[in-house]
Amino acid sequence: MVTENQTLQAHWNNAGDIIDRWLEDRRELLAMYCELTEITDFSAAGSNHSEELKLFCEMMVDYASAGHFEIFDYLNQEGTLFKDKSGLKKGNKIIEKIQPSTELILDFNEKYLITDDLESLVIDLASIGETLAKRFDQEDTLIDVLHSSHVGKLLNEPQTDTI
Repeated sequence: MVTENQTLQAHWNNAGDIIDRWLEDRRELLAMYCELTEITDFSAAGSNHSEELKLFCEMMVDYASAGHFEIFDYLNQEGTLFKDKSGLKKGNKIIEKIQPSTELILDFNEKYLITDDLESLVIDLASIGETLAKRFDQEDTLIDVLHSSHVGKLLNEPQTDTI
């Protein structure tokens, strides 16, 4: 029992560190987004708006990829370790809700990798901003369901949910 609890504690702590780094990446992505939304003239001569946009796209794709290929998997592992059948079920439904935002992120990225025409960027930025806001809410819910909810189990509360 002690070894199992130590394993759970170690995984939970490691997950916390990974999530914290990912949320810091989110903060940086959001800061870059805000910088782009403050630009009123994307055609200004001598500007590096195109480079800023490409950096934003790269950050956004990296962030979404980390979610799908690292964070979500790690959270599912945690749900399995904690024998959280209900959390895993809810988590899978949340991940399904997040998937469309990933497609929109990839579409935005693809569009602005191949064009220097920034005429529709203001509208597209507003749209991707809404997409990101919804995604961040869903990700926060996923973290609550498959990570934060397990803190009580680390404090030796009775486990009632089994796989």
